Amino acid sequence: MAKKSKKYTEALSKVDTTKTYTIDEAIALAKEIKFANFDETVDLAFRLGVDPRHADQMIRGALALPAGTGKSVKVCVITSGDNVAKAEAAGADHVGGDDLVAKIAGGWLDFDRVIASPDMMGKLGRVARILGPRGLMPNPKLGTVTPNIENAVKEQKAGKVEYRTEKNGIIHVPVGKSSFSTEDLRKNVDTMVSAIIKAKPASAKGTYLKSLTISTTMGPGLRIDTLEATAVASK
Repeated sequence: MAKKSKKYTEALSKVDTTKTYTIDEAIALAKEIKFANFDETVDLAFRLGVDPRHADQMIRGALALPAGTGKSVKVCVITSGDNVAKAEAAGADHVGGDDLVAKIAGGWLDFDRVIASPDMMGKLGRVARILGPRGLMPNPKLGTVTPNIENAVKEQKAGKVEYRTEKNGIIHVPVGKSSFSTEDLRKNVDTMVSAIIKAKPASAKGTYLKSLTISTTMGPGLRIDTLEATAVASK
C-alpha cells in the first residue's frame, strides 16, 4: 500500500469517516481541506445498483453544467460546407474534414473532444480504433454527432461533461474546481446528481444509489447522504 503524504493525512484527520455529510457540508469541507498547490478538480463518484454488462443498465450521457467545469477544452470539429465557418465562429480549436481525419490516422490527438456532422461519420470509421478506446469517438447520444455544429461547440466550450458507468456500477464525473464558489459547486452537483438519479433503468432492482462521494483531485473522499441526494432529483 502506498504511503500517504503528511498533507493527505492531515486532511483526512478532519474527515469523520463514520459520517455521511449533507451536500453543503461535503462541499464546504472538501474546499477547506484541499491542499495541492494547483486548482484541484472536484469529482463525484456514484456507486449504483446496476450491472453495466447488460446494455439496458449501462448509464451514459452528457450534460452542460450550469457553472461550467473550469477546464479549458480543445474541440476538434470534423465537418464540411457551411458548418466549417460556423464551427470556427463558435470557438472550435480545429476544424476540417478529410485533412483532419488523415492527421488523426497518423497519430495526431491534440484535442479533448471531437464533434462531427452526420455526413462525416462514414469517413471517421477509419479512425474509430484510435478515437474509440480514448472515449473520443463522436456519438449522437452525447450530442457530438449533430447537424447543429455551432451549438455543440458552444456547449463543449461552456463545460459539457460526459459520464458513463464503469465496472461495478461506478460513475466518476468532474463537477468543477476547488476555486469555485460553494454556490457554483452546489449548482453543478445538484445538476449531475439529478441527471444520474433520473437515469435509473427500469430493469435495475434493489437500491439504486448505493453511495455517493465527493473529493478533490488529491483529497480524501467525503460520503454524502444518499437520501438527500435522491431528494434532489425530485425538486
